[in-house]
Amino acid sequence: MTDRPSASRFAIGETDFELDGRPHRILAGALHYFRVHPDLWADRIRKARLMGLNAIETYVPWNEHETAPGRWRADGGLDLGRFLDLVAAEGMHSIVRPGPYICAEWDNGGLPAWLFRDPEVGVRRSEPRFVAAVTDFLRRVYEIVAPRQVDAGGSVILVQIENEYGAYGSDKEYLAELVRVTREAGITVPLTTIDQPTPQMLADGSLPGLHLTGSFGSRTTERLATLREFQPTGPLMCMEFWCGWFDDWGSHHHTTDAAASAAELDALLAAGGSVNVYMFHGGTNFGLTSGANDKGRYAPITTSYDYDAPLDEAGHPTAKYWAFRDVIARYAPVPDEVPEAAPPAPELTAPLAVGPSLLEVAPRLGDESRHERIPSFDDLGQDRGVVLFATRLTRGGPGVLTVGEEVRDRAWVLLDGAPVGVMSRDAHERAVALPDARGELVIVVEDQGRVNYGPRIGEHKGLIGGVALDGSPIADWAARPLELERLPELARLGPSEFAAGPVLAHGEFEAAASVDLFLDTLHWGKGLVWVNGFLLGRYWRRGPQRTLIVPSPVVRSGRNKVAVLEFEAMAAPEVRFVSGPRLGHTEI
Repeated sequence: MTDRPSASRFAIGETDFELDGRPHRILAGALHYFRVHPDLWADRIRKARLMGLNAIETYVPWNEHETAPGRWRADGGLDLGRFLDLVAAEGMHSIVRPGPYICAEWDNGGLPAWLFRDPEVGVRRSEPRFVAAVTDFLRRVYEIVAPRQVDAGGSVILVQIENEYGAYGSDKEYLAELVRVTREAGITVPLTTIDQPTPQMLADGSLPGLHLTGSFGSRTTERLATLREFQPTGPLMCMEFWCGWFDDWGSHHHTTDAAASAAELDALLAAGGSVNVYMFHGGTNFGLTSGANDKGRYAPITTSYDYDAPLDEAGHPTAKYWAFRDVIARYAPVPDEVPEAAPPAPELTAPLAVGPSLLEVAPRLGDESRHERIPSFDDLGQDRGVVLFATRLTRGGPGVLTVGEEVRDRAWVLLDGAPVGVMSRDAHERAVALPDARGELVIVVEDQGRVNYGPRIGEHKGLIGGVALDGSPIADWAARPLELERLPELARLGPSEFAAGPVLAHGEFEAAASVDLFLDTLHWGKGLVWVNGFLLGRYWRRGPQRTLIVPSPVVRSGRNKVAVLEFEAMAAPEVRFVSGPRLGHTEI
């Protein structure tokens, strides 16, 4: 570890970034503190330096820091200040990109769901309610960032305004207001924007006085030429050098050739450009934080955000790490020290016992409310997770249950506790045949991630447009949002009366030490899993992702507890850990 940087002056010159008046090339890597266990931040930052990088870039997820209006958190895994201090302690600089919109394949693109429960609130534009909320958020972020700027002896050298705004809108008044708030909050370092280098996006997403950067991962020479055409002076920078890609459930694991990516990086650096490798280390969408895309097909993002990055999901160097390190060494000093090779993870197996059904324990997971028409998640104040909707059918005889507009995002239909069918958004399904429309109807609805890109940002979740039986609206619903953090303690209750349907399960395993583990979910169905009360995230037999990483700080030396919410069925009720990540097939 090197000394913390002393106070410096960072500026944008005619041709270069300048540090204390001397030309300075930024060699940054994207590392999202909110996707990495905080006990592992220092390790990942150090490995960035050992690859030859001199800066760390991070987004700031508004919806994690402020889960309700005025309920602000910046501790534990959200301690941005500590993260920036660790970057400084490693002798590196920081780039902060607070959005407010971050995309990042993150739930709702980082925008809080509660913000859009008022239908009058604008999205990413100069609408007063939206701007007021954004202003409060940015001021809180800048209370953390301002004292950690490079001219105060901290690590922060750049702050970004919005994020790829030219792909969404062109409201210059909105961008100008973000700049005003940023400067008034004490941010003195240079401000940047980022857009894909097309003339229209660069024009719409830029503002005089802000330095433009690009986002791309190929055709580097061409993209730099477009950027230079639009911005004749100042340093060239690719703020998101896409060296890999993200995965969605039901697709394949995306990889890019290490040599091809290294060649593009070489072209960028040979042209005198600065870079931020996106991602240097992707990490994990722990819990229920992953987003989704919808460009005609709903595509929820996997729990893994490995991104085929130079540092894999478990924090180990890949072939891309060494290829990039070799390229960087042609243009800047690279440390002699290198990261240690990763040993295989322990392989363990333990039995998994079936616990109660979800319907049995539901009264202990949240309060029920009554409604004439079926409410949305957002009507109930529910940001994420699972809601149970129940009513009683008395008509009898076969019938067709339909959702008026759209299922968001997956709904299991049960009659008297027995599964009848599934409706899923990704397959555009919104109808189920009932063999006998009589008895207690329960619909278990799972939010699989709010859309993080494009015009569907901010949309509500649930069964949108009401529910009908053979075209006649069904009234008198009970709704129960589930507080899933309570679930692990309930999984150990007695076994279910029901043979099928959403069910809880539990198990234990012994670990010799606190090490990373890879939980193999191949023989499970679809659901959520906790280890020692920590929600790892979603699993789904659909793939491509097969293993969930259990980060070493979560694993205890000795006995460890596992809890599972299985929505469908397990082919093999056991806990199985394998020697390394298995993120799926790479071709379709």
